[in-house]
Amino acid sequence: MKKADIYIFLVLGLLFNSCQKPDNYLPGRNDNKGQWFEPSPYGMVYIQRGSFNMGPSEDEINIHSQNKTVSVEAFWMDDTEITNNEYRQFVYWVRDSIARKLLGEAFPDYLITVDNNDVPLDNPIINWREKIDWKDTETRMAIDELFIPEHEQLAFIKEIDTRKLIYDYYWVDYKQAAKRNNSYNFETQKYDGSVQNREGEIVPIENRASFLMRESVPVYPDTLSWIRDFAYTYNEPLTLKYFSHAAFDDYPVIGVTWKQANAFCNWRTNLKVTSNSRLKETPAHDFRLPTESEWEMAARGGLQNSVYPWGSYYARNDMGCFVANFKPLRGNYVADSPSTTTTMKAGEFDPNPFGLYDMAGNVAEWTSTAFFEAGYETVDDINPELQYDAKTDDPPVMKRKVVRGGSWKDMAYFIRTSTRTFEYQDTAKSYIGFRCVRSSFRNDLRRR
Repeated sequence: MKKADIYIFLVLGLLFNSCQKPDNYLPGRNDNKGQWFEPSPYGMVYIQRGSFNMGPSEDEINIHSQNKTVSVEAFWMDDTEITNNEYRQFVYWVRDSIARKLLGEAFPDYLITVDNNDVPLDNPIINWREKIDWKDTETRMAIDELFIPEHEQLAFIKEIDTRKLIYDYYWVDYKQAAKRNNSYNFETQKYDGSVQNREGEIVPIENRASFLMRESVPVYPDTLSWIRDFAYTYNEPLTLKYFSHAAFDDYPVIGVTWKQANAFCNWRTNLKVTSNSRLKETPAHDFRLPTESEWEMAARGGLQNSVYPWGSYYARNDMGCFVANFKPLRGNYVADSPSTTTTMKAGEFDPNPFGLYDMAGNVAEWTSTAFFEAGYETVDDINPELQYDAKTDDPPVMKRKVVRGGSWKDMAYFIRTSTRTFEYQDTAKSYIGFRCVRSSFRNDLRRR
């Protein structure tokens, strides 16, 4: 055997032995059969992580922001704004959950316990139309408090009191939880309700209750916003029918506050996955409102320094047609869409390069970000976000949340990808809606 062949065998032998697991090797447990993948959430678009220049380009004028290069992790985003039909499901769920508590176990026949495929429902649904016997005195008494009091009824019509449709939920304030006095890096605990940290500082003891937040949110949208926002117009038809009528099912929901939008995201997160939807889907991140940086990155569609989501410097296409629902001409609200003067069906115009509809116009959209004029100078350049949980008694300036995208009532400047405006978190407007996002796992995805 040649000397060179001997060297080759020795090298191969060393490599083989180096790959063997040592005796003290602790193998990982793998219960998953095959490679894990993240399913595509229904109605959502995947936005790959990347970097972009957030804010106006050099040829744009914007008094509220500067241009800044940032990086954002991957996430999923709804391809349209949340519609009336989708938000109405939330309202009905809250209504039915309250009714179930009132009816209790005394009236099991009033519940629908299986779906159309005879699959048991985790949360039974009230059969409002067929099974409830409104002539039965006990039934009426059990559920009576859910309805408008008799002295407030119109022509003695029995209607659900939407003021009583309140959604209760809990959430974790991670900013509060991350404070040093909530950590476990302490050496000495005092009996006076304080602790001494490793630096010798005496700080008060906090417990989990300090960052476990409870919210009680009335969920019914403010349908009167159509009249409140435009005092000298006739918007009563929209007030009466926009949210409730089937003709507006696919129109974006409006009249929701920032807190109501967050409550919807929480409800959507906690919806049970039934066996006929996505079999054995691995639980993923919560649904939430997008951060301002996520929204702008998604709106740009991968196009750097684009003025509008479609990448052009103009609000018309090559045929001279408007490409978004906004106020294109003074007093002429139908120039972009002859069929409507206000909102229109979600997804009527072409999507941006990411496949997202109405990232400009139709309705403006809430983000999770608190609005400060110097926000861009304050936030980090990786996953930038500026949050503030404003309390009821905080001054109005602390309740400002960033609103993006512009709406049907706005001129072209406000539908630019870089334009940032704000609205107060406890207000509901006839031109502001929202869409949800969900963070994605950081591994390479096999999308389908």
